[in-house]
Amino acid sequence: MTRLVYSRRNPAIDMLRALTMFTMIFVNDFWKVHDVPHWLEHAVYGEDFMGLADIVFPCFLFAVGMSIPYAIERRYAKGFSAESTLGHILSRTFALLVMGAFITNSEFRLSPEAPYPIGVYWFLMAIGFIGVWNQYPKPASGTQKNLFRAFKIIGVLVLLYLAFTFRNPQEGVFGAYWGILGSIGWTYLVCAVIYFFSRDRLKYLLPIWGVFILICLLGTPLRESFGGEAILTFPERNFYQGMLGILHIGNGALPAFTMGGIILSILSARYADKGDGWKLRNGLTAAVLLLLAGIGAHHFWIVAKIGGTPPWVFYVTAISVALYTVLGCLVSHQVTGWFNLIRPAGTATLTTYLVPYVFYGFADVTGVILPDWFTHGFMGLVNCLCFAFVVIGVTWVMEKLHVKLNLDRMKRTFYLHSIAVPGAGPVFVPAGN
Repeated sequence: MTRLVYSRRNPAIDMLRALTMFTMIFVNDFWKVHDVPHWLEHAVYGEDFMGLADIVFPCFLFAVGMSIPYAIERRYAKGFSAESTLGHILSRTFALLVMGAFITNSEFRLSPEAPYPIGVYWFLMAIGFIGVWNQYPKPASGTQKNLFRAFKIIGVLVLLYLAFTFRNPQEGVFGAYWGILGSIGWTYLVCAVIYFFSRDRLKYLLPIWGVFILICLLGTPLRESFGGEAILTFPERNFYQGMLGILHIGNGALPAFTMGGIILSILSARYADKGDGWKLRNGLTAAVLLLLAGIGAHHFWIVAKIGGTPPWVFYVTAISVALYTVLGCLVSHQVTGWFNLIRPAGTATLTTYLVPYVFYGFADVTGVILPDWFTHGFMGLVNCLCFAFVVIGVTWVMEKLHVKLNLDRMKRTFYLHSIAVPGAGPVFVPAGN
């Protein structure tokens, strides 16, 4: 049964991922405009608030979780061994960590002594990523195969050059700072490995999700009116916190989002033949229950992305479940024409994430500055919205030119020559789910 239900494509997951990525590009562009309404922005440290920007990242983690069962079960259906599947998970994690490190280091900007400006760094970074992880077409000849191999080697050399020559304004060298992509990578690793061992058996996955929630409840500081301390406190450098750090579980919030996505994906596949009314009723009921859990938790904790508080986890999980449920209904009623506008953000997600850095690099190198009237208030938001659509359009053009990041490519090139079965769809940026 498992392989049968996961052989069906789930377009609602692509839609959820595309909407989340489109919104991420939109809110990530706020840095260049002014007078953005506070409800669209991130909350500041210690603020009891959740803006639109605070919802995007966890929704994406939820979408990552929804993709995991489809990707892993399809690998098994295509004949891959358990060992190669585990290697697939590890190689994806490694790729996300590497990309995250290059992007996050660049956020420190560069020392004047660096041999290139930040714009050139971003250009070279994009060239390196594309060279190593591009989804090259099947080579038509030995010459073309050698050419693609040369592109990959050039990509590796470019990234090594950037890593060795990077200097931040404090003269610090390239460091292991993971950022958003790294957080996705570690969370994906934890949850994908759990799924690797449990498969789609909810009797294991539901308690594990509960454990992540419990870790968050016990380890997150309460409101000041309740003492401002976590329920479970230990002396500094304790074994418990050390193990959570080693396993990259943190306070449990991030893996709770991804594990929640895995569980909803399994339920969706298991009950795919149920009627639309049944799906809508049960999906929205689950969302309401999570919302009520968030309201109850909000009495004891503030809602804040910084700190990963329990109300934030419950509220965003409720939003993710409700959004996916509605998208599923739209799919079943074939109300999907609007999706074509943002489809590349759901099918070439990592490429979409990279494209803005090419634009920012171009602006830095050329010194292009937007007119002041286009960077304030409503027009500033229009600016960011247009930018998000332009990024998706460029991603679409790049796909047509066979430029699309695929995290399977490096592993397939260097490690899987002995495997005869072709690779399955990816988890982070799946061609399917």
